[in-house]
Amino acid sequence: MKGMAVAVSESNRSDRTGAQVSEREARQVAEEAREGTWRKPSFGKQLFLGRFRLDLIHPHPRGKAEAAGRGQDFLARLRAFCEDEVDPTVIERDAMVPDRVFAGLAELGALGMKIDPEYGGLGMSQVDYNRALMLAGSAHPAIATMLSAHQSIGVPQPVALFGTEDQKRRFLPRCARSDISAFLLTEPDVGSDPARLRTTATPTEDGSAYLLNGVKLWTTNGVIADLLVVMARVQRSDGHRGGISAFVVEADAAGITVEARNTFMGLRGIENGLTRFDQVRVPADNRIGAEGEGLKIALTTLNTGRLSLPAICAGSAKWCTMIAREWSRERVQWGRPIGEHDAVAGKVAFIAATAFAMEAVVELAGALADENRHDIRIEAALAKLYGSEMAWRVADDLVQIRGGRGFETAASLAARGERGVPAEQMLRDVRINRTFEGSTEIMHLLIAREAVDAHLAAAGQLVDPDTTLAQKLTAAARAGRFYARWLPGLVARPGQSRRAFAEFGPLARHLRFVERSSRRLARQTFAGMVRWQARLEHRQRFLGRLVDIGAELFAMSACCVRVQMLAGEDAERANGARELADAFCKQARVRVEELFGRLWTNTDDTDRTAARRLLDGRYIWIEDGILDPSIPGPWIAEPAPGPTAVPNLHRTVRPAR
Repeated sequence: MKGMAVAVSESNRSDRTGAQVSEREARQVAEEAREGTWRKPSFGKQLFLGRFRLDLIHPHPRGKAEAAGRGQDFLARLRAFCEDEVDPTVIERDAMVPDRVFAGLAELGALGMKIDPEYGGLGMSQVDYNRALMLAGSAHPAIATMLSAHQSIGVPQPVALFGTEDQKRRFLPRCARSDISAFLLTEPDVGSDPARLRTTATPTEDGSAYLLNGVKLWTTNGVIADLLVVMARVQRSDGHRGGISAFVVEADAAGITVEARNTFMGLRGIENGLTRFDQVRVPADNRIGAEGEGLKIALTTLNTGRLSLPAICAGSAKWCTMIAREWSRERVQWGRPIGEHDAVAGKVAFIAATAFAMEAVVELAGALADENRHDIRIEAALAKLYGSEMAWRVADDLVQIRGGRGFETAASLAARGERGVPAEQMLRDVRINRTFEGSTEIMHLLIAREAVDAHLAAAGQLVDPDTTLAQKLTAAARAGRFYARWLPGLVARPGQSRRAFAEFGPLARHLRFVERSSRRLARQTFAGMVRWQARLEHRQRFLGRLVDIGAELFAMSACCVRVQMLAGEDAERANGARELADAFCKQARVRVEELFGRLWTNTDDTDRTAARRLLDGRYIWIEDGILDPSIPGPWIAEPAPGPTAVPNLHRTVRPAR
């Protein structure tokens, strides 16, 4: 077993071109794309190994005072702009961010928040960048999504990390001042299985350029972008290593067609579409990195770029906290404010405590990224997974607290004289976070792969069918040495006492719980490997529960160290933070115990059998008595409102700025 696949392979299904990719090929592509070594310490990695390395995150990392000053100044200007110039009802009504808002953001420097000042950007820290996205997202999530897609996964980040000096000077100033960028990986038949990528980049005979052909789907910012990062496959040939490669492409190049602007249940202001490439000539100098390094570039970029999404989620949770607090005090039923009724109080407490935890996770992960002394691939992935899942639960509880007004649109509320609170919009907007930039299911597998990396390095060849007998013998000796050192500490050592965390006061017991649960988590991971061996990668729900336990433990740790940091800055706020952290940790402990219990007592086998039989048609009768919504009817005969694409023209949906 060379490694667990980090993507769900579609190995048994042909795509539209008839090509097939085996499960082994899909796994190999995914495995080659990940970073294979750990050059820096990782709190997350150690947590899954049963080693609670509090010293890696405590004291809470702090940024440089100079950078913090720049960040605070920009955040103040951004707040004033959003308050004065952004009307979220217009964005929701028109399903687009007005051009004047784009222009204003560009003038503020919001397009270049993370770009180095040497190339015209603001050079903000990751922490302040996250805060800016939280703030912008509270004005309207489409604004934060646009800024995030442009800077976190668009041209600026991969060029800054992997680009040549010439590429940085050509593209970064444009991205900092005026040009919008987009990241194009997904295709109509390719989601989380990059081995099946169909877009091609064919080198010209003289080697000066590549010709791109293919279709990309769900291209956030792609409808209005000036610059694109495109992932395309180069065929191996003489002089060409081949493989999936990354290119910076001018969006107005001949042969590019924006064929549709997609519309969604939420995030109605985002510019997301389908883009076709037909013999698009891209200079060889626009390739980022070497041929075949495209996926590795993308994954490395996401190590920090992935933090933007949980930042937006944390902002959403903070907004939900505000609305829940106001409404639960204002709304009176049965002689008391609804927030004083136990059923509602539980939801209010969950929302507030979870909002605190989500922000703590984002702040800690961002600070670790700024320090650049840690490998944060697991921490960033946990932040994305946890933030997106908890934001959905928080928004759902807010809608429930608001009752009928939670289901009613803000426009409808305002039309009859009430305050137009867009609770239902929040629910629609946060839902996509569980899907894009890595669905929850894919994040579970990605994190699980990193979490068991030490085990695979020690014993992976023992269950790999491709290894020889000699290799297995060597692997057995290596595994023996690793487990001889690792297992006794998990089984025999009693763990640290509460006194070891005495400085955390009443939160000490929660850190002790994290430490003990970390060792328990590692033992359960080992038990799963012993039981299923190479089949473990197919036990995705088991792996998902392990990862969810790790996410809860990471969030608890982040809460506690954030309280200690605040204690040295603002005693009054620290007291409130300690109360929220205590409430969150108690809630999280209940969830952790439930997850541990469900590791071995569950319905996974029964569910897997039922699903297979359903797909085989055994239960097709259950669908009797309903209509098939895919059958064309008169209600979809008319084209959707709005402009349509014109072939071979850039920005066909919106005019050029």
